[in-house]
Amino acid sequence: MTTFSKIAEYSAKHPKPADKTFAYGTAGFRTLGDTLDSTVFRVGLLAALRSQSKEGKTIGVMITASHNHERDNGVKLVDPMGEMLQQSWEGYCSEIANASDEQVADILGSIAKAEAVDLSVTPRVVYARDTRPSGPALQAALEDGLAALNADATNYGIVTTPQLHYFVRCLNTAGTPATYGEPSVSGYNHKYGQAYLRLVNGKPHPSPLFIDAANGVGAPQVRSLAAAINSPYFNIKVFNSDTETLGKLNMDCGADYVKSNQRQPPSMELQPDRRYCSFDGDADRIVYYYADAHGAFRLLDGDKISTLIATYLRDLVVTAGIDDLQVGVVQTAYANGSSTSYIKDTLQLPTSFSKTGVKYLHHEAEKMNIGVYFEANGHGTVLFNTGAVAKLQQATPQSPAQADAIERLWALRDLINESVGDAMSDMLLVETILICKGWSLSQWDAAYSDLPSRLLKVVVNDRTIFNTTNAEQTLTSPKGLQEHVDVLVKKYPKGRSFVRPSGTEDAVRVYAEAATRADCDQLAYSVAGAVFDKAGGRGDRPSEFL
Repeated sequence: MTTFSKIAEYSAKHPKPADKTFAYGTAGFRTLGDTLDSTVFRVGLLAALRSQSKEGKTIGVMITASHNHERDNGVKLVDPMGEMLQQSWEGYCSEIANASDEQVADILGSIAKAEAVDLSVTPRVVYARDTRPSGPALQAALEDGLAALNADATNYGIVTTPQLHYFVRCLNTAGTPATYGEPSVSGYNHKYGQAYLRLVNGKPHPSPLFIDAANGVGAPQVRSLAAAINSPYFNIKVFNSDTETLGKLNMDCGADYVKSNQRQPPSMELQPDRRYCSFDGDADRIVYYYADAHGAFRLLDGDKISTLIATYLRDLVVTAGIDDLQVGVVQTAYANGSSTSYIKDTLQLPTSFSKTGVKYLHHEAEKMNIGVYFEANGHGTVLFNTGAVAKLQQATPQSPAQADAIERLWALRDLINESVGDAMSDMLLVETILICKGWSLSQWDAAYSDLPSRLLKVVVNDRTIFNTTNAEQTLTSPKGLQEHVDVLVKKYPKGRSFVRPSGTEDAVRVYAEAATRADCDQLAYSVAGAVFDKAGGRGDRPSEFL
């Protein structure tokens, strides 16, 4: 029987810093790695308790800070189907992380009581980390937390974040009709690799894909995937693959660098006849890019990926003749307005908006038969809900074309990591569609043209005074600021702008887009200046002339 008798002994090894406050957000805990020892230890305790609350189902713990600099680190919990931690437990995470050392056992006990946890159940937890230098020490802290509650724990070593999500789902569905696959790297490679080959077999071979792996865990894992596929259909060249040298992780490379700077990593030479993509440090984001005929950089971000996938799925559903099977798309306020117009007006697919953060998009996508969701930063996936699966099972093809479309929909479901956004799975999905359509990146890009956009940060005294509604697109406070933003937006053709508080620092994000680059920049800096003036800005006032 599991008790809390060991907690005090282990907790003494992991004292909480007196001057630190920790908050579990959309990406879990994330801050400087050398401050997280006590937090990660306590996450181990909570992971074990979460497993007991789920009657012994396996819970995952991932130690990573994704696209952040390597001095940062973080930790997050993964629920039984490979999804993000249930939101009601996020508060428990923050509560126990900020408790005094003497309070930890009592708080854990109060959570167990509130959730009616059967403490006789053996907790099961799997965990992994990325390549950050602080990872081994934090892993040791996590292992102490798991040992304190006698958890049945398995270390998956250094893997991508999406792979850990996949392992959790596989473990909890084993032996059920919803069996997801073998919970191992080789099982992951086999499932997605074989689905990919089923879809592309017989098509022309693609040109090489040049992958920027952000000097992170995606580098060895994508090479492992390529070795498993072992086919000219997956011909890759991996760059930025140094996981050993300090300071290189995500430094001037990776999906966040490419998206934010609108350029390729300096370490990669852009040539017009080549195809490129970038992962982030833990390989849950991906963006594509290329050089056009004039040598100019062209980005294919999460919006472009989302519309490509939605188009292909819509066409397959139509060919399959399943009239009541609906494809939908979920976006955030950061989605480019041109992509939203294209989805609604050209593709004629339902679109909904959610708050920023993949957990919000994921829950919204679950409401659709086939829900495609991506953030503009390249983090996203596709979900087939139980209704969609039932409709595919019941479908009776009336022609070879219908039979092929139905088989392709099944194969696509096997190719997609439905538990979470996954750079490698998403890459295989994009490659499949491009190969089957016979498209180059420029042909994909030609579907619609992005409006010029700009994202600015304004440092403020207190971000908590900023409150939003309408999927974070409309301010409800500070009073009068939204009305001022509306006046500014009306000055510019196709203008759109919104202000939302940062989830991690005392700053707000200002997003703007307009018909021309000059108008976009002027709108962005005008709104940022208004925020600075009316809501307690700190430092230098935003100016387009800086």
